[in-house]
Amino acid sequence: MSDEEDAAPAVKKSRVFYGSLEEKERERLISEAASSAATGSDAVKAGIEAGNINISSGETLELEERVSERQQEALAAFERRRRARQITVSTDDAEVKAGLRALGEPITLFGEGPADRRERLRSVLSVVGPDALKKNRRDEERTERTQDECQQTWYHEGSATLKDARLWLAKYSLPRAMRRLEAARAQRDVVEATRTIRQQELHKSLRNLNNFCSQIGDDRPISFCHFSPDSKMLATASWSGLCKLWSIPDCNLIRTLRGHNTNVGAVVFRPQAGVSLDQSDVSLASCAADGSVKLWNLESDEPVADIEGHSERVSRVSWHPSGRFLGTTSYDNSWRLWDLEVQEEILHQEGHSKGVHDLHFHPDGSLAATGGLDAFGRVWDLRTGRCVVFLEGHLKEIYSLHFSPNGYHLATGSGDNTCKVWELRNRKCLYTVPAHQNLLSAVRFQPTDGHFLLTGAYDNTAKVWSHPGWTPLKTLAGHEGKVMGVDVSPDGKLIATSSYDRTFKLWLSE
Repeated sequence: MSDEEDAAPAVKKSRVFYGSLEEKERERLISEAASSAATGSDAVKAGIEAGNINISSGETLELEERVSERQQEALAAFERRRRARQITVSTDDAEVKAGLRALGEPITLFGEGPADRRERLRSVLSVVGPDALKKNRRDEERTERTQDECQQTWYHEGSATLKDARLWLAKYSLPRAMRRLEAARAQRDVVEATRTIRQQELHKSLRNLNNFCSQIGDDRPISFCHFSPDSKMLATASWSGLCKLWSIPDCNLIRTLRGHNTNVGAVVFRPQAGVSLDQSDVSLASCAADGSVKLWNLESDEPVADIEGHSERVSRVSWHPSGRFLGTTSYDNSWRLWDLEVQEEILHQEGHSKGVHDLHFHPDGSLAATGGLDAFGRVWDLRTGRCVVFLEGHLKEIYSLHFSPNGYHLATGSGDNTCKVWELRNRKCLYTVPAHQNLLSAVRFQPTDGHFLLTGAYDNTAKVWSHPGWTPLKTLAGHEGKVMGVDVSPDGKLIATSSYDRTFKLWLSE
């Protein structure tokens, strides 16, 4: 062992402190507090990490801001009350209600009196502004002005061919009107007893109408039928696209006209076809749902000409009594007049708000009547272009029109199941015939004297009515489907009906 290891350890000397221990104690306490704070912060961090302590991310709620918002709301309410006191409101209760209605507010509340209503209008105006009512009135006036402008009739300059056609129509129609009036005067001079006897005989023969012939016309519904001017042929149109000519009265097929690819709406003989016109002349016109219009002669089964111009469905075609003009109606809300001499469209007439379904010319050739899906009818003066009569009264679409040979009666058939007879001399509805149980598809006057009216409808029947008097004379029942077309032969002896059941029938008085 070394000498150092053997040496005795040094004795620790005790310390003696003099004076106060306050400072030392304060330092000790501060150091203990710091150590305990460090330990507490660690504990808080551990609690936050464990999810036991939730600390906000610095979001604070300022009490002063909420107080300022309340102050602003109160100031705005005071400002509204001040503006409301300055607004002048009418004392007329009707005007107050009108103002509330214009602003979209209820015109009255439960238990509200006129004074309360005025205050409510004043409070509404204080919010939306006092000029809101004036602005609404200006908008209403502007709307009314626009509607009035839309309802006004306007004209545009026509072509030279249209002017020539109008002059030609005037020269053509005036002599015919004079002859018609002379015949009416001669008829008036006939003794009353003689007229009564003739009428009774006619009614007796009409009551004896019976089914003379029934023929299956096609594989699809027969939509239209029309007699030739000499009453020796009947033309039928079908939804198969075929038009057929039948001999009368034996109902043998003469010719099938092939040219349409879709539903044919009508096929009509030209005036004097088969009488004074040659076989090679244009003798028929037809139209289809694809907007096509075709012209035919009596020699070929193919069309001799196509009339192009319509883009929508063409529902009816009608020949002018002169045979020079052809009218077509379309679902493009218009009808057109074609001059076959100059081979062009001379008139494209608008006026209906919906599709135009039917068209018929006056026996004199001076007027044209159109009926549309807007439930209104219009009578046009072809010599001036004006709409001279507006037919308002039907509740649904007008599907058929027909002038009486007397020149001043017009019959219209509608989807409201009624037939109306209009008096053109005073432009009023003369009589409403409650004709059928379903929509009327066709109406026809007797072509010779107009002494009876024929109606066809979708209740599978056609009916004969006396004229004047409008009493039912005969119900032609026999079709198994809706009656889509009717016609009376020019000699007044035969009646034809075509139906959805693919047949057409001839009716003859025994």
